[in-house]
Amino acid sequence: MLEQQCDVLVIGGGPAGSTVSTLLAEKGWSVTMLEKSHHPRFHIGESLLPMNLPILDRLGVLAQVDEIGIKKYAAEFNSLNHEHPVTYYFARALDKSFPYAYEVQRDKFDNILFRNAAKKGVTTLEETKVTRVDFLSDHSSVIEAQNKSGQTLTWRAKFLVDASGRGTFLGNKFKIKKRCKDHNSAAIFGHFSDVERRPGKDEGNISVYWFEHGWFWMIPFKDGSMSVGAVCWPYYLNSRTVEVEQFLWDTINSNPLVAARMNNAKLISPVTATGNFSYRAERMAGDGYIMVGDAFAFVDPVFSSGVLLAMNGAVAASEIVDQILRKPESAPALIKSFNHTVRHGIKTFSWFIYRITQPAMRNMFMAPRNWFHMEEGIQSLLAGDLFRDTPLKRPLLFFKIIYWISYLFNWRENAAARNKRKQSLRGGPLSVKTTDSPEA
Repeated sequence: MLEQQCDVLVIGGGPAGSTVSTLLAEKGWSVTMLEKSHHPRFHIGESLLPMNLPILDRLGVLAQVDEIGIKKYAAEFNSLNHEHPVTYYFARALDKSFPYAYEVQRDKFDNILFRNAAKKGVTTLEETKVTRVDFLSDHSSVIEAQNKSGQTLTWRAKFLVDASGRGTFLGNKFKIKKRCKDHNSAAIFGHFSDVERRPGKDEGNISVYWFEHGWFWMIPFKDGSMSVGAVCWPYYLNSRTVEVEQFLWDTINSNPLVAARMNNAKLISPVTATGNFSYRAERMAGDGYIMVGDAFAFVDPVFSSGVLLAMNGAVAASEIVDQILRKPESAPALIKSFNHTVRHGIKTFSWFIYRITQPAMRNMFMAPRNWFHMEEGIQSLLAGDLFRDTPLKRPLLFFKIIYWISYLFNWRENAAARNKRKQSLRGGPLSVKTTDSPEA
């Protein structure tokens, strides 16, 4: 069997894999990227954040994304307990230089990134699934994969990047993938036509709706269709007694605000259910390898953070891998820095995500106040501005203080919601048939 050689082998051709591959190829390394599916292919995670834009510009694909995406100027939040929706415009963030993001159909978006990697010199193979990785004493690795013809291919790589998304190749190999004890959710979703859209500039905004069992998303696309789904506690999906398509419609009709926008809607895609949403690996790097994006961790998508965390982590990983290949002795310090950066982003988002169903958090989001620049701080969080020198720490600290004061003022309602959430976390694994998303 012929063993091929490369400096870096990347498992997975989603946004994380394509980003790290492109940037490493630009630094002069020979990079091979293996994608188990074929682009274009379906994927959830369709709402980008403003801080994705500098990365897309660096990759040289911003104009292409503009062609396929609809501009998203804000995130809109809706509650049955409040009279009016509240819209958070990115232009009101602490740094007002990034006033919009994009909503994208991920099959088109991921295809752009993958093809761009090939143009930049990455060796790309689709329908090629990694089946085995062995690490050698010099920290290089031997990777086996099987292509669509059933042929086994082998590579020897100086460094391995796991961007396998929710497939979590190394997390499973090392048995270090753990479900997040603080958050256990599942999702059901589909694409629809003829859904009511917001007028004018707000047409591309994501809409979030709280409901009894979790929250809804509504994400509009440039072609007029819309992604609609619900992230909910597993006990709710486990209660399903009808076909999954009917269950999604029943869930939609349980919220009058969502149902009102879908009076004329038509389902134009299969309905998908996916479970075990939140997880994290015990480590993200080691001798000769690094994990990026969902291959390391995934949190609830209420703030649309997934693609940003994946791509930002991939940018950081490209710098780390480049330096390790040039100076192997620098690996421990570089990995420590990478670990801090990635965990900081996840931790910051997670504090808010784990409390998003609490009445105190909902009330604060639905009645924003800019005391101590708190509202601007939340705008910056929603824009994904966590990895630069934007002065975000103080506004978010004051937000947390006010949150706990609000929690205590209405402690009975909040404690009841907290106890319900804790019971939901013990709801067990999802029993309906699920579809794991491809690499992210």
